[in-house]
Amino acid sequence: MFVAIDNTPRDYAWGSRSAIAEYRGRPASGGPEAELWLGAHAGSPARIVDTASVGHADLVEWIAAEPRTALGPELAAKGARLPFLLKILAAGAPLSLQAHPTPEQACAGFAREEAEGVPIDAYDRNYKDEFHKPELIVAVSETFDALSGFRPLDEVRGVLAALRAADEASGAPEPGALDLLESRLSGADPLRTTVEWLLTDGRGGDTGEASWVVERVVALAAAPEAAASSYAESFATVGSLAEAYPGDPGIVISLLLNRVRLRAGESLYLAAGNIHAYLDGLGIELMAASDNVLRGGLTPKHIDVAELVDMLDFTPGPPPRLEPEQTAPGVETFRPDVPDFVLHKVTDGGVELDGPAIVIADGAAVTLRGEVGEARLERGEAAYVTPDEGRIAVSGQGSAWIATNGAG
Repeated sequence: MFVAIDNTPRDYAWGSRSAIAEYRGRPASGGPEAELWLGAHAGSPARIVDTASVGHADLVEWIAAEPRTALGPELAAKGARLPFLLKILAAGAPLSLQAHPTPEQACAGFAREEAEGVPIDAYDRNYKDEFHKPELIVAVSETFDALSGFRPLDEVRGVLAALRAADEASGAPEPGALDLLESRLSGADPLRTTVEWLLTDGRGGDTGEASWVVERVVALAAAPEAAASSYAESFATVGSLAEAYPGDPGIVISLLLNRVRLRAGESLYLAAGNIHAYLDGLGIELMAASDNVLRGGLTPKHIDVAELVDMLDFTPGPPPRLEPEQTAPGVETFRPDVPDFVLHKVTDGGVELDGPAIVIADGAAVTLRGEVGEARLERGEAAYVTPDEGRIAVSGQGSAWIATNGAG
């Protein structure tokens, strides 16, 4: 069964005012449109366009009433829950620095806050559910910019050297601020030590030493010497972050992270503990169906430094790109190392399903054919596909993003 679904884009302040509307071929709302959720998450369940087709208003309601039909017997027996959430995401301004827990951390954290009686919607609540939230983002716009994971330590040293060169060339050098930063980066666990210090000392207003470091780094990042260095893109990001979040310690943390530019069709896979922030661009995002986010800067929202530091993976390395596989003619498959989800980009081809799926038509109209039924989606339209379709064949002038569970 193919069931047409839709939703209203979430109006987070960082959202683009045009990208989602343009991608879907629809008029813009006039306000920010950050994320279009296509799934069965209670925070914004996808609306069923023709309620008469299944007798229910949204995916949450339908799955709860008819789990075997909507999910298939295997997922119905595992808790009657759609394990993935598909989004169209449009960043017009930087998102907060954030990370997500492992399944074990999520279960323990949720149980702890429940036992403590922390309201689920409390400002200082860390865990909204018991599930992990690994994420995959594929660039749809020509470029998609992000911060993701801690960069190699030799690059961190290169960033610091470029800042020192800018300080020395300034009319009034202040090496003390960089000395403070370097002292934290010289210990046995440099990245953890530096992040914990910046978030703890730097959030106390403008009186802490870390606040001085933030102020000085912002000034030096704008210097000609920084702009001429091999880290010019990272220093330009410092400037844009400082405009959006003046004085925030996350500005300096950004220099410890990989500055990534994806081209259309390229992707990042953000596993548990990966600290990241999307900066600008339109992408297809697929994740485990969870709302567990711990933030680490660039936000007015709650930051639990101790919980975040315990969760983060401080292992330095290159950006966590995920290369697609050519799994069949006309099919690219993005398959991370989790069972919750897999994403296919299909152009005149087909994919086998191991469970339910959600499809978005990309670029132009497509026709979907399964073992039971068929459907036509215009550009930007979406459909939920029940497991009895078995296989989806895609044809037409457009292509299709197909999200499904990753059991196969």
